[in-house]
Amino acid sequence: MAIEQGETLWSPTAGQVEETRLAQFMEYVAQRHGKRFEDYESLWQWSVDELETFWGTVLQFFQVEADGDPAIVLADSRMPGAKWFPGLRLNYAEHVFRNADPSRPALIARSEDSEPRLVSWRELHEATGALAHWLREAGVGPGDRVVSYMPNRPETVIAFLACASLGAIWSSCSPEMGVSVVVDRFQQIEPKIMFAVDSYRYNGKVHERGGIVSELLEKLPSIERVVHVAGPAAASLPNWPSCVSWQQAIAYDAPLAYARLPFDHPLWIVYSSGTTGIPKAMVHGHGGIVLTHLKTMQLQHDVRAGDRFMFLGSTGWIVWNLMVGGLLSGATVVLYDGNPSYPDTQSLWRFIDEHAVTHFGCGAAFLVQCKKDGLQPGRQASFKALRAINSTGSPLPLDAYEWVYDEVKRDLWLASISGGTDIASGFVACAPTLPVTAGEIQCRELGVAAYAFNDDGRPVVDEVGELVITKPMPSMPLYFWNDPGDKRYIESYFETFSGCWRHGDWIRFSPAGTAVIYGRSDTTINRYGIRMGTAEIYRVVEELPEIRDSMVVDLEYLGRPSYMPLFVVLAQGVELDETLIARIKEQIRTKASARHVPNEVLAAPQIPRTLSGKKMELPVRKLLLGASVDKVASPDAMANPQSMAWFVDFARRLNTAPAES
Repeated sequence: MAIEQGETLWSPTAGQVEETRLAQFMEYVAQRHGKRFEDYESLWQWSVDELETFWGTVLQFFQVEADGDPAIVLADSRMPGAKWFPGLRLNYAEHVFRNADPSRPALIARSEDSEPRLVSWRELHEATGALAHWLREAGVGPGDRVVSYMPNRPETVIAFLACASLGAIWSSCSPEMGVSVVVDRFQQIEPKIMFAVDSYRYNGKVHERGGIVSELLEKLPSIERVVHVAGPAAASLPNWPSCVSWQQAIAYDAPLAYARLPFDHPLWIVYSSGTTGIPKAMVHGHGGIVLTHLKTMQLQHDVRAGDRFMFLGSTGWIVWNLMVGGLLSGATVVLYDGNPSYPDTQSLWRFIDEHAVTHFGCGAAFLVQCKKDGLQPGRQASFKALRAINSTGSPLPLDAYEWVYDEVKRDLWLASISGGTDIASGFVACAPTLPVTAGEIQCRELGVAAYAFNDDGRPVVDEVGELVITKPMPSMPLYFWNDPGDKRYIESYFETFSGCWRHGDWIRFSPAGTAVIYGRSDTTINRYGIRMGTAEIYRVVEELPEIRDSMVVDLEYLGRPSYMPLFVVLAQGVELDETLIARIKEQIRTKASARHVPNEVLAAPQIPRTLSGKKMELPVRKLLLGASVDKVASPDAMANPQSMAWFVDFARRLNTAPAES
């Protein structure tokens, strides 16, 4: 029997709750502040009502190591411009290596062309110290930008930690990104050093990148030195200017030192998707990320020392930064480089079982794909160590919840979460003391004053509204790079509701504090005066076994009737005939909204997606409304740029004939 929205699928036992870091934190709050909370929701309410007390308590509970006076928690509460812990100096890398433990690896790295590699804490520490020494000798100091064009492998983690240790600012693009995408990002920040691979392997094929790196170096004249990390195609050191090998850069016996920096000293620069326009270059600070990732990893995700934490994603997606943050909690971070379905569709699941992964994160699309492929990993593996699966990137549909509990593991904490590159963590996420209810996100994160606002700017419960954050968070961007007067920053978040962060998602909070996200508010469908998020339509359409993927856009033409096409990707061997079209429309009519039945259902070979797997609704909508493809999306910012050709052809046909009504 199919599960229903809101149905309880899993609840932690009393013993499981007692073991959580969240339970320990609640006891700490009781001892320190004399406050006992009956449930998570009341704890959350305290965390936002007493914001400074909460974050001061987080600092103390995790024994954050810093110089200076922590008495002033929030010197300025304006957004943007909040000033956290102005009296403290600390370092991200120092908080990583205080967890060094010879009894367990720091990293486990899997690639398609070699056996999994275990990196000890000692090896990680020595390589980071050596590389930090080389960087200093190369003239890199606090505030200098260092960039990476590398895949998800140990060298990338080492390079990041070396930069963090001395106060250099890290920024990363993954090697599947093309020249224009990388230049659009790195050109803004004028980097001094680049780490780069000459090639990488994906789905059994070697992808050469030496020529692309040469082109990048021509377009990024600020780069003074390049560190070459050999890929599968490497035969010798590339002919890149001022290039040294990775082996040369770590050929030092140098102690690892930590520069304790102001709380808001920049740690890294991350970017918005850049599917349209120049990406926003968001700057996060050492202190804000240390505090937030300790809180998020341990209190929300229950990552403990000795756990094994893996998030499936590239080095150009913020989940990589979050995953590396598992080191702050003493977890072993598991790096999975390559196609999760190579050499076969069960490869990733076997790896998770064989390497005792405790926490696995992925995009919702991956779980949906596994379900559509008919995988049954629980029949070949026990997953004894696996406690939690995190899903992000898009709302997790009901049938994906059902698949996980039927085909992976019954006693499992399946957490749908939603946050963003903007804050390097979650707005609404999970808590290990709460039940899992189908189709719902468990809770707001502690310290995150998240609400649904109606059009009048008032919070609503059990109604769909804009996701708004009313109080500052330590991991909000310090600023956007090269953004005089915070102009783009303010335009991005603070123009709609004065003094409050508008994130751009439709969300509904239940009285119990659970949440449902209905899609991006800038791609909302407004049919006959009734608004609906696209996620509601995808949820019901993609329940059908014949449909592998879908996208809907509402095209409003001046002087013409509204036209809303639904694009579907069909399962292998399925034909989009009148019977299936009728089933799709009936599914939407009965399970979503009778007013949002599409005018037309069309079969497309692929749905355009960003490199992080998000459906490109707004670019497709602009394309179909008449914009040229080069104005709406950069191919280098897409996971499947070839998918746009079909939509370009459809747009041409659509705009030479009246749309159907």
